[in-house]
Amino acid sequence: MRRIATGLASLDGALLPVLHEVNDGLGWVSDEDVAVVADVLNLSRAEVHGVLTFYSDFRRSPAPTHRVALCRGEACQALGSEPLHSHAVAALAGRPDVELGEVFCLGNCALGPSALVDGRLRGRLTPDALVAAVDEAPAAATALQPSATGQGELVTVYIPADASARAVGADAVAAAFSADPSVTVVRTGSRGMLWLEPLVEVQTAAGRRGYANVAASAVPSILAGTAESVGVLDADPWLAGQRRVTFARVGVVDPMSLADYRSRGGMAGLARALTLPSAEVVEEVVASGLRGRGGAGFPTGVKWRTVLGAASDVKYICANADEGDSGTFADRMLMEGDPFSLIEGMLIAGHAVGARTGFIYLRSEYPDARAALQKAIEVAYAEGVLGPDALGPGIGFDLHLRVGAGAYICGEETSMLESLEGRRGEVRAKPPIPALEGLFGQPTVVNNVLTLATVPMVLADGGAAYAALGTDRSRGTQVFQLGGNVARGGIVEAEFGLTVRELVEGYGGGTRSGRPVRAVQIGGPLGAYLPADQLDLPLDYESLAAAGAMLGHGGVVVFDDTVDMSAQARFAMEFCAKESCGKCTPCRIGSTRGVEVIDAIRAGVERDANLVLLEDLCETMTKGSLCAMGGLTPMPVRSAITHFPEDFGIDIPVQTGGPR
Repeated sequence: MRRIATGLASLDGALLPVLHEVNDGLGWVSDEDVAVVADVLNLSRAEVHGVLTFYSDFRRSPAPTHRVALCRGEACQALGSEPLHSHAVAALAGRPDVELGEVFCLGNCALGPSALVDGRLRGRLTPDALVAAVDEAPAAATALQPSATGQGELVTVYIPADASARAVGADAVAAAFSADPSVTVVRTGSRGMLWLEPLVEVQTAAGRRGYANVAASAVPSILAGTAESVGVLDADPWLAGQRRVTFARVGVVDPMSLADYRSRGGMAGLARALTLPSAEVVEEVVASGLRGRGGAGFPTGVKWRTVLGAASDVKYICANADEGDSGTFADRMLMEGDPFSLIEGMLIAGHAVGARTGFIYLRSEYPDARAALQKAIEVAYAEGVLGPDALGPGIGFDLHLRVGAGAYICGEETSMLESLEGRRGEVRAKPPIPALEGLFGQPTVVNNVLTLATVPMVLADGGAAYAALGTDRSRGTQVFQLGGNVARGGIVEAEFGLTVRELVEGYGGGTRSGRPVRAVQIGGPLGAYLPADQLDLPLDYESLAAAGAMLGHGGVVVFDDTVDMSAQARFAMEFCAKESCGKCTPCRIGSTRGVEVIDAIRAGVERDANLVLLEDLCETMTKGSLCAMGGLTPMPVRSAITHFPEDFGIDIPVQTGGPR
């Protein structure tokens, strides 16, 4: 224990890395461990205990043989996760070797219901499949599946190593292909056509021909040319109709091959950036109109300009990879399918603002992304992309991967910075803003993964080329993530201005259940619910804001006509109550009271009075919360009441004419 703590003590913000090592290595953190960690890091036991108890991943007692974390996010709820949870409780709760818990998103939002079973992501779960997964022999949850080169007359086969594909059997398919000595298997990211996973591509003279929902038993027929194909994927209208910029390489390249990355235009943006003064790089990003893709939509170039102008010899670049919103999974897919684009974007940012150190803060619920990033960073150092000459002779840039510990709130930028510094992830008051006083009190660029991964294309093609895409003040493309009860869930990257209907019914094909669409939630668990009669809204920042909604991170969760919107409103408050950092009263107490009041409304107890009380709570949370966690939680609640009053027992006035 002391050896572990001493070995990591020199790290900046060492407490979380030390606790991870202890927790992961020993299975839990004892009182004796707390005393040793406090002694080695020169902290009080109270400080260590405060951090230890803030994060849900850290255990205070020995772990059982099996751990199951069922996803209860809205996307999985739309696919039946609540009945699955009830079954799991009945089937597993009495077993002493099983610990049954919950998580609010696993980034598998198009292939739910999902769960982490002994650290391994599972998708398309049924009650029987869940129990069977627990009883299977344990498999490595984060083992990278390398590409494999065959011998003789070769056939090249591309199989995703993306977590969603692995969750539904892609590794078994890859193993079956690798067993044939004539086959070269290349593990890629996912094309984003998640309803077809495991999706296999075979190289032919006409292009890469796809085979959908492949099982290991289908490998012989695919190699024999007798299996049914979905055709050459690049010609498929679903893909061909998109405008892929950020996701141009995802699903196409070997994500661990820097040579493959370069052959597809990688590092061209950095090469151009290094020929320009820092200020010109910043102005190129300003001219592109690129806005933060994490949810706030703040102009990226303006943030960089602020950091560039800050007077300090030490600055940082932080990639916020704590993608915890239900219905979002683009960060995960990009990190697993094209991690060098994130690294390149951080290098460009470092050159632009004068930073020489970067951190990627990754949520712990993404073990596959963690393995991919660790490997990509190792490759980048080995090939000189990172290190002492990364930004030119003698101008270095170092990149560190830090992993969160199960706290949704750490997706908020100041909470993330607190966590990186080894503290409880409590939100900081602003000002000062992180661009002036961020990580360790120094000027810091904090950007979302998609934002940073888009920067290389902006620099390679020029800011004006990117600004030519999109509409009004929403420039460029948005990586939309279709999840929940949708027939064709996955990644759709398109210019801003696409309508909700074009996304949900056109690309998505309507609901997976075949029933009518009743509601669509955009922007994660803090986003508004739109009714079916608002599906013609354009998907851009301004149009959604005018409709009382928000774009957020681009997650779109679909519900059919069986959804109970009062239950969804209650869940919004429950989620906030469980994930609040607890620092401010409106969020911590308001959400708890919100659950109680909605329960009373649903039960018909003093409904009118409780509706007034609920609105008062929403107003207090909106205006009084320290961050968007409490401030935006009322958005889904209010939208559910406004558009679906009948689900709350509210009488709908009889209309004498015109639309309701």
